[in-house]
Amino acid sequence: MYVTIPQLHYLWEEQIPPQNMGNTTGKMVIFSAPSGAGKSTLVQYLIPRFPQLSFSISATSRAPRGEEKEGREYYFLSSAEFLEKVKNNKFLEWEEVYKDTYYGTLASEIERLWDQGKTVIFDIDVEGSIHLKKRFKERALAVFIQVPSVEVLEQRLRNRKTDDEEKIAERLAKSTLEMERAVEFDTIIINDDLKTAQLKAEEVLSTFLNKP
Repeated sequence: MYVTIPQLHYLWEEQIPPQNMGNTTGKMVIFSAPSGAGKSTLVQYLIPRFPQLSFSISATSRAPRGEEKEGREYYFLSSAEFLEKVKNNKFLEWEEVYKDTYYGTLASEIERLWDQGKTVIFDIDVEGSIHLKKRFKERALAVFIQVPSVEVLEQRLRNRKTDDEEKIAERLAKSTLEMERAVEFDTIIINDDLKTAQLKAEEVLSTFLNKP
């Protein structure tokens, strides 16, 4: 199960986010959901349909899975390297998602994409999404991908065949807490039927991107 480590959350609370981000007009679109809800599938659907979008590559302390590559799916760091960057104030947001497994958004990654004139699209954890939305306010669109029920979510996790029973139980426990925070997002899309969810995501994203 997910374990809170007080020292790590102290670093989160006391850390001052990087303030020297030069671009003051860049936008971001933040997708978040419980594991298995389909947010990654929706993000990958949207990117080729909106040329102004560019995917934010997160940093993580976990090992690569399958065919994942450094600098494509994630920037892979050791736990020590990750926490050193936390101490040096290199992250816009970060979290210990599972015990000893950290994820976060490097400020340098967002600056890189904004300097290219891109709107940054994220596929990140719920806590990180809420943190970014609070900081960037109207420049950020926070989208929560919901599943019809916990039972559906459990079946999706089992169908992936990537986790053992302990990990599935851990993900489900965390997902229940995450779904309670959906109300903190700008919009909620229920991913019951994938095509319907895709069309709704396109509609919501188009409205946001066309705003001055």
